[in-house]
Amino acid sequence: METRPALSIVICTRNRGDRLGPMLAALAAIRSERPWEVLLIDNASSDATPEVIRASGTLGGRLRMLRHDRIGLGAARDFAWREARGAILSFTDDDCYPDPDYVDAVLAAFADHPEAGCIGGRIRLHDPSHARVTIDERDAVAVVPPRRLVETGSFHGANLSVRRTALERAGGFDPALGAGTPFPCEDIDLVARCVWSGQAALFDPRPTVRHDHGRTEADLPRLMAAYDRGRGAYYAKFVARPDTRRAYLADWFRRAGQCAFRSDLAGLGREIGSGLRWLGATGRARWLPAGLLLALALGGRALIAVAASRLRRKLRRRSEPAAGLRS
Repeated sequence: METRPALSIVICTRNRGDRLGPMLAALAAIRSERPWEVLLIDNASSDATPEVIRASGTLGGRLRMLRHDRIGLGAARDFAWREARGAILSFTDDDCYPDPDYVDAVLAAFADHPEAGCIGGRIRLHDPSHARVTIDERDAVAVVPPRRLVETGSFHGANLSVRRTALERAGGFDPALGAGTPFPCEDIDLVARCVWSGQAALFDPRPTVRHDHGRTEADLPRLMAAYDRGRGAYYAKFVARPDTRRAYLADWFRRAGQCAFRSDLAGLGREIGSGLRWLGATGRARWLPAGLLLALALGGRALIAVAASRLRRKLRRRSEPAAGLRS
């Protein structure tokens, strides 16, 4: 009888056949006595991605490749976990290289934390010449208890492991979210739905991947704008839920009150615009009037915060010469 894998590593890719070699080599270097598998999802590639994957072999029978034609990371990941066989699903990206002990590290983290429905792991920067973004180098365990707000940036889809039972309870990934859609937030959305379904989420530094993202400082404005759009859709989705509305409204207003510069206003504007767009795209047109009122309230709070910050900076500059004269 075939042994069911304890863990499935899931990687979705699209039109990056020329960059898959290092990731495939890292997967081949993983060592574990536990049964595990790799599921690669070709998300409607039009390049040589399928041929590159086939040429890499099957990792001793562990590797399977499937195609999914609905473009978007949320859709591909939602398809993938339903096709995978593992009791634990570990999601990473096609430009990430898991450490050789990755499988054992993930399984140990879940064994040590039976209360956790999902566990995020450490993400190191592979190439020091790349911008220090999309990484998470924390070295201590951090826990989000059930039914608490999950802050954006606290979990990353580049290294996120989830119990199958937690995915089933949360309903899987939202196919309308993720890279390839206007709303890149499928990872934090899933973690939050796990948490609000009554399960803890946890960061554990033991499962580690190295992220070879290739971004430079010149790429950061575009990346930050994408984060803003994802954050806006994420907050709008949970403000629309009666059971999570209070927590997410309070935090959105808190963050608006922390705006200090015009660039912060621009980011908040992108968040609000994305939130309104998400309402329209998901058939929640009846929410748009309330969404517009919320947008005005958030914008007003942010404008006051920026004006106050500007005044404080101005007063500080005026006081500095006077202090120098007194000394």
